[in-house]
Amino acid sequence: MKAGWTTGNEDAGQMSAWYVLSSMGFYPVNPANSIYVLGSPRFEEVEITLPGEKSFNIRAEKMNDQNLYIKSVKLNGEPLKRSSITHDDIVSGGEMIFEMGSSPNKEWAKKEDQRPPNIIYNN
Repeated sequence: MKAGWTTGNEDAGQMSAWYVLSSMGFYPVNPANSIYVLGSPRFEEVEITLPGEKSFNIRAEKMNDQNLYIKSVKLNGEPLKRSSITHDDIVSGGEMIFEMGSSPNKEWAKKEDQRPPNIIYNN
């Protein structure tokens, strides 16, 4: 066994961290670019406590076993037309509200410039 490796802990908790983030409604596809892709949340409400007495609150309205699809998203009261948020969006504090529905909104974040970048650069 190599130093630093433990049987049964091959990912050092990264899958657990991904699942928690994904269940809140966003996850990092590329952790190095500070962009989080939005996905259907599994929690109705989450509060992330931030330094300086700030918080980032996430709510999923109308979420139930049938309403698994994102109809729209608001970030700090404004409609979010893109399917991602940034790390700065989170650490600035505020609120993100998902409106959930029983079918996908195929028009939301449909345009190419509303989607996160899908290029990974090798420097």
